[in-house]
Amino acid sequence: MILVLSGIIVILLGIIYIQYQSRTNRSKQLHSLRSEIERISLHATNEKLLLFTDDRELQALLIEINRLLESLHQTCSNYAKMEMSMRKMVSNISHDLKTPLTVVLGYIEILDLDPNMPADERQRILDKVLAKTKETLALIHDFFDLAKLESGDKDLPMTRIQMNERCSTTILEYYDLLTEQGFHVHIEIPEHPIYGFGNDEALHRVLNNLISNAIQYGGHGKTLGLTLREDESSVYVDVWDRGKGIDALHIDHVFERMYTLEDSRNKSYQGSGLGLTITKRLVESMGGSIHLRSKPYELTVFTVQLKKVQY
Repeated sequence: MILVLSGIIVILLGIIYIQYQSRTNRSKQLHSLRSEIERISLHATNEKLLLFTDDRELQALLIEINRLLESLHQTCSNYAKMEMSMRKMVSNISHDLKTPLTVVLGYIEILDLDPNMPADERQRILDKVLAKTKETLALIHDFFDLAKLESGDKDLPMTRIQMNERCSTTILEYYDLLTEQGFHVHIEIPEHPIYGFGNDEALHRVLNNLISNAIQYGGHGKTLGLTLREDESSVYVDVWDRGKGIDALHIDHVFERMYTLEDSRNKSYQGSGLGLTITKRLVESMGGSIHLRSKPYELTVFTVQLKKVQY
């Protein structure tokens, strides 16, 4: 009997010792994890936690912590990029507002200093003041439109759009300008009706931006095209030209805010860099996407993709 009791006591003591060792090991591992998290947090590194353990619960905890760390790293990276972009945008906006306002001020001073200026000269200067003022106002409108789009404050009611009519009407608005500048225009719009899901006013602005962009920066090729096409789930509008195009190194940047590289097309108002950014935000607000491919002096294509609606 004594032997049996002794054996039970030994077994119990062994279990207690094993449990104690397990708790001690887990405590050490948790302490190690905490120290690593503190170090990573303090130095803001992009590291992940490493811990060699057979404890499945600790392994699961480690996986979740690493997921949180990865999400935190991505958030910090996005914030840093956004802050840099905002600083650049504020700097460029300030420059782009200062330039025309300085010109306007100069013209006003000329008018003020010469009250006896001939009427025709005075009118010529006033016309320039008016043009510069409109340019500045348009830039301010673009700036606030982009701010509304990025904050989600701009309401875009979604409905079915007759894509054939929208594309035809928009390109016809440029008929006189294209004819005057000697462009060869290629329009491919199917005869059967195609419907997309979006906001008609927003799509009109998107197409206006892309066509104006092609005229301004694709003029070397004197060719402009608009193609409407579809597949089972989407509708596509291609606006293309054969101008100087965009180098492959810069394609990924043309939709960025304030991207003002000399050969970039993202310069709506003397380098404001808002035109294509607004275009992209409008398309995304309609649940669509916009893509660019370019081979300089051969073919540059902006493609807008929207959801298709069956008629």
